[in-house]
Amino acid sequence: MKNFLKSTVLSLAVLCLCACDDDKSYEDPGLEVTPHNIAGTWQLAEWNGAPLAEGSFVYIEFTRKDKLFTMYQNLDSFGTRKLTGRYDITTDVELGAIIMGQYDYGTGDWEHRYIVSDLDADTMTWTAQDDPSDISIYERCASIPDEITGATGEEPDTEPDGE
Repeated sequence: MKNFLKSTVLSLAVLCLCACDDDKSYEDPGLEVTPHNIAGTWQLAEWNGAPLAEGSFVYIEFTRKDKLFTMYQNLDSFGTRKLTGRYDITTDVELGAIIMGQYDYGTGDWEHRYIVSDLDADTMTWTAQDDPSDISIYERCASIPDEITGATGEEPDTEPDGE
């Protein structure tokens, strides 16, 4: 009987040790790519494996409710260029989330449709669907700087003159 009890206790101990498997690595799947999760302001931090040249910038602000975007960039002009429009997110079974956009004023669609990956609270990666070497990494930021948007940051004068 003692041998039976020892064998049972030993079997239970081995079973418990085998059940604890900490060797598995769990990948964080990140956030689902939805208008809610990408809403806010993002700055292009890296393009095709390199940071942007000094003085160059791309800021894009996504509005969740109406799926609108506002972009400020100077990559293809001497000054700041403001572009607005609508965006949409679709899901491809093989590729995952794809973001595409259309500029306002009949100026057309974005040059590429982008596969969005590695979305978390602070970063996301876009890969052009038709050009896998075109990779953009965006970082979330608080807002677009006033010197870029042209805002003065001053409160309007609401006091009547002379008082």
